[in-house]
Amino acid sequence: MTEAALINLAPPPAAIRTGTVAGERFLVLDSWRGICALLVALFHFPTSSMISQSAFVGGSYLFVDFFFVLSGFVIASSYGSRLDETDEVARFALVRFGRIYPLHVLMLAAFVAFELVRLALPALHGTGAAPFSGGFDLKSLVANLFLLQGMGVENHLSWNAPSWSISAEFFTYLLFAGVVFATGRRAWIWFVAAAVTAPFFLLAFSTRHMDVSFDFGFIRCLYGFSLGALLAWFQHDSIAEARQALAGGAGRVAWTLAELAMIAVIGMFVSVAGTNDAGIAAPVVFALALYLFAHEGGLISVLLSSRPMLLLGSLSYSIYMVHIFVQARMINVGGLIERKLGLGIVGDMTLRGDQVIGFGIGSPWIGFAAIMAMLIAVIVASWLTWRFVEMPALAWFRRLSKRI
Repeated sequence: MTEAALINLAPPPAAIRTGTVAGERFLVLDSWRGICALLVALFHFPTSSMISQSAFVGGSYLFVDFFFVLSGFVIASSYGSRLDETDEVARFALVRFGRIYPLHVLMLAAFVAFELVRLALPALHGTGAAPFSGGFDLKSLVANLFLLQGMGVENHLSWNAPSWSISAEFFTYLLFAGVVFATGRRAWIWFVAAAVTAPFFLLAFSTRHMDVSFDFGFIRCLYGFSLGALLAWFQHDSIAEARQALAGGAGRVAWTLAELAMIAVIGMFVSVAGTNDAGIAAPVVFALALYLFAHEGGLISVLLSSRPMLLLGSLSYSIYMVHIFVQARMINVGGLIERKLGLGIVGDMTLRGDQVIGFGIGSPWIGFAAIMAMLIAVIVASWLTWRFVEMPALAWFRRLSKRI
């Protein structure tokens, strides 16, 4: 069968066919984004508590793939029918840049400022690497400034380590816009190809299963993003119709049971797959979860639609971008207190087979208290960056895009 025949037989993607999907919000999915951001923060925070040592938290780096799937779903829903002119592509690129870059560069500045403090105060060096070395070298700083830290040009994680994913995501945005602009109704074919080939590429070339970042982060992102985009193109209209039918609470018990079952599946999958090749299925699992929760049919969705959960969703990008800096400074402060008082607050420990410096060497309860303090500190810091950096910057870039 020829490509042309295949295109004629297949239904055109909903976003490209109707253009009716733009602007619809999936509030429950926003809340899930906030939950996943906190789980990634827990993964990065070393303590002796049972929470940090659990297999679930140990596999929670996989929740980055939920971000990628959700991004594909949201971007394809909103822009799948709007990128047919060069001006629209330029506006899209500018707004996406404005969404991620201002906070990224702010956090880079925070890390640079701390390295300068370490340079000025040798007492802060400790036994670690010298200032502006290791993952904080100037060459890597240039790569981070140009959003290249997740595109295979680096051989290590650097500066604000989680930002590799926004590097990969930004270039995935550009690829998406270019493919949709160039191929129009045929765009779905290219993303099917990406969703099929990316996992085989990762299995063939990654030695760390799905835990790739600076090396093959772009491929990992493209994999999840493609699944999310395909879900938007081929299922968005059916989801929207089902949501209208469910608005009166029809089938609430059945949907609640389905949501609880999906949460259980996610919990078991992340706990088991985080240390082996089964993790390659993470984007598929999260695409199924996204499809289920996009219907917002059960009581779990009702809970996720509450104001505190929606606020958490709004803070998700800030949580993701600020948490490593907050955690590192907490360890710095804890280390100073430990040297003065020797309370077993911070010290060397083994976490998931790695030697790290973390909280709670004297007692797991100290580690648990540190987790609670970290979550509060991260959420507070995230609210500040969301309120005074993210939102004002995005509004400015949107105004700028309207001039194009």
